[in-house]
Amino acid sequence: MPVSVEEVFETVKMTLDHHFDIRTVTLGINLKDCMDRTLTGLTERIYRRILEKGRLLNKCANSIEHKYGIPITNRRIAVTPAALLLEPLPRRIDTAVRLAKALDAAAKKANIDFIGGFGAMVQKGMTAADEKLIEAIPQALSKTNRLCGFLNLASTAAGINMNAVEKFGHTLIQLAHLTKNGIGCAKVAVFANVPEDNPFMAGAHHGIGEPDFSLNVGISGPGVVRDVVSQNPDADLTQLSEVIKRTVFKITRAGELIGREMAQLMKVDFGIVDISLASTTSAHDSVAEIIEAMGVKQMGLPGSTAALAMLMDAVKKGGAMASGNIGGLSGTFIPVSEDAAMSRAVKDGTLNLQKLEALTSVCSVGMDMFAVPGDTPPDVLSAIIADELSIGVINNKTTGVRVIPVPGKKPGDIVSFGGLLGSAPVMEVPKIAAKKFIQRKGRIPSPIQAMRN
Repeated sequence: MPVSVEEVFETVKMTLDHHFDIRTVTLGINLKDCMDRTLTGLTERIYRRILEKGRLLNKCANSIEHKYGIPITNRRIAVTPAALLLEPLPRRIDTAVRLAKALDAAAKKANIDFIGGFGAMVQKGMTAADEKLIEAIPQALSKTNRLCGFLNLASTAAGINMNAVEKFGHTLIQLAHLTKNGIGCAKVAVFANVPEDNPFMAGAHHGIGEPDFSLNVGISGPGVVRDVVSQNPDADLTQLSEVIKRTVFKITRAGELIGREMAQLMKVDFGIVDISLASTTSAHDSVAEIIEAMGVKQMGLPGSTAALAMLMDAVKKGGAMASGNIGGLSGTFIPVSEDAAMSRAVKDGTLNLQKLEALTSVCSVGMDMFAVPGDTPPDVLSAIIADELSIGVINNKTTGVRVIPVPGKKPGDIVSFGGLLGSAPVMEVPKIAAKKFIQRKGRIPSPIQAMRN
């Protein structure tokens, strides 16, 4: 479907008035053919490839920005899961850390904002390389600046790998104590049913089913959606859903245009448009404020889950009408620190850990960027993660967790992470939860696909 001149002008207006932007253009790069039995051979090959393609990504993004006047906020790269690249190499933590530093150095040299893919697919079990990568995460992410990591700990087909879930609780605590305010934990996310083409960090990676190169686009327009909701105070919910759907249709069309043109310029495959609404710390650029504009007094109060479910449905329908290339997460981000109204709701007491988990049952992203006390036991972190991933496994959807234990902080303290990561009150979590359950380890079996009630 061709893009009309009127659509372009309407998109420019959304950019100027309501913080609409292309949140990220993320180039997926296959590195499997760079594998080598020497670490030097591997790192030299991946450095050259990332540098070449990263520079091209920036050049083409600048050209598209100038042509259409739509900001492209982040230029990112996602690579083959690093655990695969480590398979032929010595099973040592320092091997994984050196690979992490090479990826980070290449991203810096190419002036890429973030590079994702330092992770593993361990939903059913862990190879020796997978285990060493997980053990290397604290050092790797504390000694790099642009590198992000992910772990797929569960899937509907495989169940939940509780050995990996238990291990990751300890990994998080170690990483938190190696970085200021635990900020290193913001660079790693764990998932159930992780998509292979997610353009957003920290979970972005280039899946094994992807081509050599693939350009994926993440759009963002909470401010635009909030504005149209505010302009329709008397619409019933059916009418409001239609208004949101039409708005997301327009936003998605802009993302499709940018993605296709950039892919053509770069001579790579166009992958997907991720239609997730992603909040920023800017005033009114907030998913929680959309919910409040619908008529919920404050995010987290009764009615929030129903309103978020309606928003999610309208977003997906609008995106699916606009493009045949919808993918990635394509949900609604509800990060506590990156969304001012979410953070305010925690501070005011209307949003707690339990309600945050409930909200994720109807969105496709999960519990994101929330801070907990630094003395939270590892088994409690693992239990929080297991609970969230179980929602994804049972409901055959993507869910994830990005939790930040903040050393030295207690519930109610405000922690500033800086920049787009924002700030958040430290949430109260129990010190005792399910230690014996977590220590059982093993694998929670995959759910039965019949009898869906």
